[in-house]
Amino acid sequence: MSSRKAILGVLRISLGWIFLWAFIDKLFGLNFTTTPDQSWIAGASPTFGFLKLGTTGPLAGVYQSIAGSAAVDWLFMLGLLGVGVALIFGIAVRLAAVSGISMMLLMYTAALPPAHNPIVDEHIIYALVLATFFYLPVGNWWGLGRKWSSLSLVKKLPWLK
Repeated sequence: MSSRKAILGVLRISLGWIFLWAFIDKLFGLNFTTTPDQSWIAGASPTFGFLKLGTTGPLAGVYQSIAGSAAVDWLFMLGLLGVGVALIFGIAVRLAAVSGISMMLLMYTAALPPAHNPIVDEHIIYALVLATFFYLPVGNWWGLGRKWSSLSLVKKLPWLK
């Protein structure tokens, strides 16, 4: 395997871990960004604090109006879990890339302008990396992408690649 493929494989797994870790911390409240009393299993909303208190800019009202919604909580948490697992294992990478890009762009537009740079923040960088993953077979490198792509369902539905 070339060093470029190895680097992209490690990048895919690393970004997957960022998504999966966010899910785990919000689910259990491991005292990194979420305290145990604010965890999802303790009954707290994983999106309420950010959507109600952390949103700024022209779309803040839209995001604040959905704060605490059970549907939003479920979509967000399933998105974190799904994107994280898919990227770590190298399966359904295209679907994960589109889902992850959507999440990143929503999070980017929720707090405008970005706090530390007037244009680009980590959400844009992650979205660009995910866009790269969409076009390259990164699931094949240090992942289960080849086996996943050979499944009959995935052959019939190529957007599952």
